[in-house]
Amino acid sequence: MFQPVQFRPDVEARVRWVEETDPAQMVEATYRELRGGTPPTDLLTASTLAVVRSTELPPQHHGGPLHPVCGVHAVHHVAKRLHGETGFLPIIQHVALANNHVHSPQMGPYLMPAIEPLEGSPGEIGSYHISDAELTEGMSEQAQKATRGVGATKGAFHKSLRALAAPAAEHYFLWLLQHLPAGEALDQLLPLAVARNGMDDHNFLFPVYSARALDCIGWEWANVVFRPPVRYQARRGMRLIRNGYDFADVEALVDDLKLLEIDIAERSHPGETEQIGQLGFVMGRNKNYLDNIEPLARALAEGLSLEGAGEALSVGAAAAYISTSYGNPMDSHLHTGTNNRRYLLRTPGVSRRNRILGLLTGFTGPEVLLAERLLNWNENLDGDVTASLPDRDQEQLLDAIVDSIEGQPWLDWRKIGVASTVAPDSVKETVALARQYAERGYDAEAYFERLGEIACRDDFTEMHALKHFQAIVDEYYATREPYRWLHLVSAAKSAAIIHLGKEHSIYEQARSLLAA
Repeated sequence: MFQPVQFRPDVEARVRWVEETDPAQMVEATYRELRGGTPPTDLLTASTLAVVRSTELPPQHHGGPLHPVCGVHAVHHVAKRLHGETGFLPIIQHVALANNHVHSPQMGPYLMPAIEPLEGSPGEIGSYHISDAELTEGMSEQAQKATRGVGATKGAFHKSLRALAAPAAEHYFLWLLQHLPAGEALDQLLPLAVARNGMDDHNFLFPVYSARALDCIGWEWANVVFRPPVRYQARRGMRLIRNGYDFADVEALVDDLKLLEIDIAERSHPGETEQIGQLGFVMGRNKNYLDNIEPLARALAEGLSLEGAGEALSVGAAAAYISTSYGNPMDSHLHTGTNNRRYLLRTPGVSRRNRILGLLTGFTGPEVLLAERLLNWNENLDGDVTASLPDRDQEQLLDAIVDSIEGQPWLDWRKIGVASTVAPDSVKETVALARQYAERGYDAEAYFERLGEIACRDDFTEMHALKHFQAIVDEYYATREPYRWLHLVSAAKSAAIIHLGKEHSIYEQARSLLAA
């Protein structure tokens, strides 16, 4: 008999509160909960579980649970960064977005059914491209039985994904979650996720961000949170936006350079600093993003560590981002894609193959490639853009940066279309001020706190502003000093672009409550 997914009583009550509250009352209701002492993580957990349980995935990647789940990592960390009740803002945005999706006729009504984990049959081992003998060699009888079960279920899971049999894939994945460490379970979602990055950046981002959401709210919810990413993969791939890219060519390059056979160091070291910068700037200045695949692969073949390659990708992504006038407020995927790829490098259980292929596909997503046509702001990267700026102390310069962001002209995204938006030249002023801030060596924490509050204002992009901001902060602190300024400047450009649309209705309502 069919039963909907249900949670333990205390969690069920909060999830139902998110699902059932009138959207017109959601902002104030969330503020009252937070003001009354409800822990922010409890509300973030409830809104995540609600949007997963009670919304369906639309045919494309906007709507349903995808972006709210992908936003959990950012919301969790930005809420901790901001002081006092200002830290309520990202939580309010997330709860309001989840509630909006639950009540939207484009995504609901939907009730996720409770299902049981399912073990694959022994005959499925072959579909996982490994023989029974190879799988169990040298093991005890009990260990052989357990290993065969894992191998068979992996085979059945991958076979179901290829067959577009989403319900079966969900059953098998729930079983794998019970029998594999977290990183190894995530690794089962990566082969298709990486291979299909060129069809939709979210094929890669959704499963990885789901794991990071669980890092924030707890892996006890993995058997619910991972089901939409499984369904997302068990569907027919979309056409590439850009011709001239074939994932098979990336696999062939890996084989030609023997990247899965040679000894590649895991960890970076100070001796790689110059190489990381040189490679990163080559990628950031490249007029053809797909041409970044081979230099990164050859660097690995010639001795660059995996961590060093991830850092070079990060430098390249930031350099490319500030070199374009592309003004799409959802243009976050250079940073978010890189940030999630570097997350995999430090996640136990993720295979070397998936980590390397993940790095090499960092510039291949369709939403990354959209910016390539507007690589016309090279002066932001290479020009002396701060020479004419007056001298200011830290607080004066922070104020000038915020004034520049808030003073951006209004653009009607709904009429223009976000994918057709070009940033006005006034954004270059913001970039120059941010670069001056970096050159003066002023405090990054004070800077990120001011820009973090600005990221909380957006309620148009389904969490892209917050995701972009947090990915930039993560990358700033994960990048060595000579190149950190690229991320600092990227944060200002992102904030300025987000402010072009001035879609801040939830923020304005929340801000009035905080001021009361």
